[in-house]
Amino acid sequence: MTELLLDRARTGDEQAFAELTAPFQRELHVHCYRILGSLQDAEDALQETLLAAWRGLGGYEQRASLRTWLYRIATNRCLNSLRAAGRRVPMEPEFGDLPVPEPTRETEIVWLEPYPDVLLEGLPDTAPGPEAVYDAGESISLAFITVLQALPPRQRAVLILRDVLGFHASEVADMLESSEESVTSALKRARARLADESELRQSPPPAPDSPAERELMRKLTIAYETADVDALVALLTEDVWLRMPPVPLEYRGRELTREFLSVVAFRPGREFRVLPTRANGQPAFGMYPLDEATGRFRAYGVIVFTLSGEAVSAITRFDNSVLGHFGLPRTLP
Repeated sequence: MTELLLDRARTGDEQAFAELTAPFQRELHVHCYRILGSLQDAEDALQETLLAAWRGLGGYEQRASLRTWLYRIATNRCLNSLRAAGRRVPMEPEFGDLPVPEPTRETEIVWLEPYPDVLLEGLPDTAPGPEAVYDAGESISLAFITVLQALPPRQRAVLILRDVLGFHASEVADMLESSEESVTSALKRARARLADESELRQSPPPAPDSPAERELMRKLTIAYETADVDALVALLTEDVWLRMPPVPLEYRGRELTREFLSVVAFRPGREFRVLPTRANGQPAFGMYPLDEATGRFRAYGVIVFTLSGEAVSAITRFDNSVLGHFGLPRTLP
């Protein structure tokens, strides 16, 4: 069937090409997201990949599988996208006159978006190669995606192709038009960087929608909707991270997180509602503070919770630009 579709597609049959590539599009989208860290950029890269594949189908010699050939195109489109984008400018924080505490650090990883779990549903169960190091859950987690964005683009691509997807070094070298020695060297440097990241060595989280996860989210919901900072902080690990891309400020530890939440998110007079959702295989909220002028709760972005054991090890808040990806409303009555 694949050969028949390939022959038809080479004669200009667009429907045959669509059928030929459909089984790979979901996993290619996730692949582009891992490299780019942005849902919209991943969508653009996927469309560019399909267009390039359509135009280059006559040159596909079947020396590699169709899936491998598509991954080659997608990876290089993503690397081209990163080169074209250059260094993105961080967003200036808008806290007005609030006495915001000094952050633990400022990060250059500001171009980051969450990946809705609904897009992971029905993802083809394509087992990675035998050399893969990370499983599907680990490799889509927000902590992993965040760390990836700190790697140089080529190291990022090599690590994903080798340790997430399990391609052989020779296959990756062919994809990147490089040598196996160069690929091995890039992988070694990328692995060393990830080995230094304590966030990737946290305790395993509860299984999605397990009783433990549901109970933790119940407590988080109550803490947010009652503006109970003490109750929220009690659910955090000692070394919790608080982030808010594209604002470059990061806070680490319970006390700094408590101070920031008390001054900004839960300042006196603020009232919240939350809507549950999921991102990157992790529980999340749509946040809705009360607008006293209208009496409605207006969206204030999406918060994704990274769990370590039965506690929260990272709180990452994204602005309203991501709401549409999750089908969340702008206001609540």
